[in-house]
Amino acid sequence: MRISAKADYAVRAALELAAATELPVKGERIAAAQEIPLKFLENIMADLRQAGLVASHRGPEGGYRLDLPAAEITIADVIRAVDGPLAVVHGDRPEKTAYHGAAGSLQDVWVALRANVRAVLERVSLADVVEGSLPASVRDLAAEPDAWTRH
Repeated sequence: MRISAKADYAVRAALELAAATELPVKGERIAAAQEIPLKFLENIMADLRQAGLVASHRGPEGGYRLDLPAAEITIADVIRAVDGPLAVVHGDRPEKTAYHGAAGSLQDVWVALRANVRAVLERVSLADVVEGSLPASVRDLAAEPDAWTRH
């Protein structure tokens, strides 16, 4: 699976908001803390606002805040807000694919891949990451020695 720079930046920005003790948080502060280009961050925050995950306030006392509790926003929610569906094949969702002959079962592989991605990203909230309390299933996967091996 490939995580785009936009998705990575969006998750990191959302985590900054989840960890913030003083709200709202200025875009400049988020950009500096996570080394995200400010213009890119502003576009990301617009996507997160449109998805209902972030609220913004203008003016000298303005900035950003989460629009839902951090425990209710998953990593999957953030990625979908900026990149769309978690798994796509040629621009379509896996269930929309159809294969014939030797590749007949490939659709099942793509659907299973999506299910496994969901099994991690839909179970991890922003609060889980900020608090360092990842679900046991995710910790177990990350603890597998092969998970850290490049293939």
